[in-house]
Amino acid sequence: QVQLVESGGGLVQAGGSLRLSCVASGRIFSFNTMGWYRQAPGKQRELVAVIPRGGSTTYADFVKGRFTISRDNALNTVHLQMNSLKPEDTAVYYCYFNQGLPYWGQGAQVTVSS
Repeated sequence: QVQLVESGGGLVQAGGSLRLSCVASGRIFSFNTMGWYRQAPGKQRELVAVIPRGGSTTYADFVKGRFTISRDNALNTVHLQMNSLKPEDTAVYYCYFNQGLPYWGQGAQVTVSS
């Protein structure tokens, strides 16, 4: 079992920045993928960015050049630096962890005002 605890998020004006962090704990194997998904009201959950341990990152087209994902393997932590935020980035952001089974964080609200 793996537990995920998110931090960060909040309210920001368009053009601003926010940083999300997620710490994984529990039975963690040497190979896993961490990342972020988001879900806006009335929409399906969608991938934002993922980063495998020792692998290359994957970004959704709508965040390329604005968001940066990074991880600290020693601390089992993943971060999402979000710059140049837009109102359409408003959503609940979920930490994602997968080492054969997917796990989800509790969600962090990100609200971008115009």
